[in-house]
Amino acid sequence: MNATFSKLVVIIPCLNEEATIQKVISAIPSQIEKISEIKVLVVDDGSTDHTAGCARDAGAVVLRNSTNRGLGRAFALGIDYALQMGADIVVNIDGDGQFNSEDISRLVEPILRNEADCVTASRFLDPALTPQMPLVKKWGNRRVAQILGFLTGKKFRDVSCGFRAYSREALLNLNLIGNFTYTQETFLDLAFKGFRILEVPLKVRGVREFGDSRMASSVFRYAMRTGGFIIRTFRDYQPLTVFGTLAFGCFSVGLALLMFLFIHYLKVGDFSPHKWAGFSGGFLLGCGLIIFTIGLSADMMHRQRIMNERILYLLRKDSIEKNNRDYEQP
Repeated sequence: MNATFSKLVVIIPCLNEEATIQKVISAIPSQIEKISEIKVLVVDDGSTDHTAGCARDAGAVVLRNSTNRGLGRAFALGIDYALQMGADIVVNIDGDGQFNSEDISRLVEPILRNEADCVTASRFLDPALTPQMPLVKKWGNRRVAQILGFLTGKKFRDVSCGFRAYSREALLNLNLIGNFTYTQETFLDLAFKGFRILEVPLKVRGVREFGDSRMASSVFRYAMRTGGFIIRTFRDYQPLTVFGTLAFGCFSVGLALLMFLFIHYLKVGDFSPHKWAGFSGGFLLGCGLIIFTIGLSADMMHRQRIMNERILYLLRKDSIEKNNRDYEQP
């Protein structure tokens, strides 16, 4: 990747953030070394207050959804538009003031040095910077980081922070499906594709200055929805691991039951009263075979997905390059 960039686009997806959005925008650095142009893009996800107007007054480009479509869709919309704007690096920051906009230069620095493809602020990498937050949220954040670390084979401390920087190449390869959020899905998608993800310890406000967090207002709901798409994403990228493990479990228990029945028959010369073990063991062996077959089919679908995503990447790249050429023509 070239170590010299020309344009940085800062994306701020938000919903009803009129109290803080101008402060966040005004604190964004106007100059960063090796960056010749900095643009701010606000994605207003159906706000019912004056968020959009406040953002325009502060000098940002504003995209507005007429209805609330979810943070994940707002982020994806912002990424697509930023790439069409010719972004070489994209920074995503929340509009509620929990993050310090002046830290943007620290996030983009590893990408500028070609040391990372995605850089995320980490609230827990440096114990001295751990923010004050409810214990249940702190515990949940750390457990999710451990789960994603286990699934990807990499060690992460914070996978839920919404303050990140991405290289253009990483974003061209990024494909997100979830509407609810994007933070964990982004980690999984980029990690499974081999992109370099780096955590940078930064000081972050643990609670919002105004209002309540809409993403984590219900910890149980957040955990259920987050867990659901983590499982689906892992299933899509590692189908043989998922279905192979389930199939192996069924085979193991099934064989154990049949072995138990066989040993019992050798001892007493009769299958009674444990015929149930034979039926159960046979049933589990059949289930294991079906699950393994599903895994093989899912693996073929995964290979097809890789090819489709490669085609999508080339189409995106060609479209953006054509758009930039047209824009540069006098």
